[in-house]
Amino acid sequence: MNVNGLHLLLTYRCNFECDHCFVWGGPHQYGTMTLELIGEILRQAKDAGAVEWIYFEGGEPFLYYPVLRRGVEMAAAHGFRVGIVSNAYWATSADDARDCLVPFAGLVQDFSVSSDAYHRSQENDRRTRLARSAAAELGIPMDVISIAPPEATHVASRRGQIAPGESAVVFRGRAAQRLAPRADSHPWERFTECPFEDLREPGRVHLDALGHVHICQGLTLGNLLEQPLAELFERYDPEAHPVTGPLLDGGPAELVRRYDLPCRERYCDACHLCDTARRALRSRFPDVLGPDQMYGVRRSG
Repeated sequence: MNVNGLHLLLTYRCNFECDHCFVWGGPHQYGTMTLELIGEILRQAKDAGAVEWIYFEGGEPFLYYPVLRRGVEMAAAHGFRVGIVSNAYWATSADDARDCLVPFAGLVQDFSVSSDAYHRSQENDRRTRLARSAAAELGIPMDVISIAPPEATHVASRRGQIAPGESAVVFRGRAAQRLAPRADSHPWERFTECPFEDLREPGRVHLDALGHVHICQGLTLGNLLEQPLAELFERYDPEAHPVTGPLLDGGPAELVRRYDLPCRERYCDACHLCDTARRALRSRFPDVLGPDQMYGVRRSG
């Protein structure tokens, strides 16, 4: 398993609660990385050998600005290329936008702002423009990523990280719950492959504050606090994994058949069916289907 990029979910918390969010980010979410954990991840990333990129994402990473700033400095000092994904809520004026980005000048090679109708578009558009202007002034490369309405008929054509520009909704996470009723649906039997992730050679993984290493959001290969990344990558056997194995054999449809899961007749896309199947399997495979945050389960008390 040759992993080039680690995407750190710095926090599950977000100031927005967007309907299309893969990780159920929102104000009530919990789980934020410490600087100690970031340092451990960076050390393990060096040991893993092939990692070149460290991304800081969320949730909304700027909500924990001191941790984000120091984490970026640490990653750059280790020789990694660095990326950040944000919704630019902090760009309330030209001065605010510039002041927030100044510490990242010369350290960040890829800065992406998520901006679309799910983020209260008119105000978010203004902040995106301010963030773009500040980034350009500071020499920080910036792109905008946006998700189309669920009624859009075009499909995602790229595996892995969301590309700049407009992309179709992928019906996993909160989107599988809130947006699916607005989209076209298709017979479940047709979803015979995973079109959005390379499950054999992912190329990049997501890491959260609990140490989970996600092949796809909510689908893990282990925990870096229990086993080092280098060992997790070396020992990953996609065909033997209880979830990726069936997915590689025949997509989400095979996952349903393999475990004799209940399902409806129609789903929006492969992720929609996979999300439903994984929820039904969580009690059977708790070590690889989690954590609760990825499935919208709120902490009680």
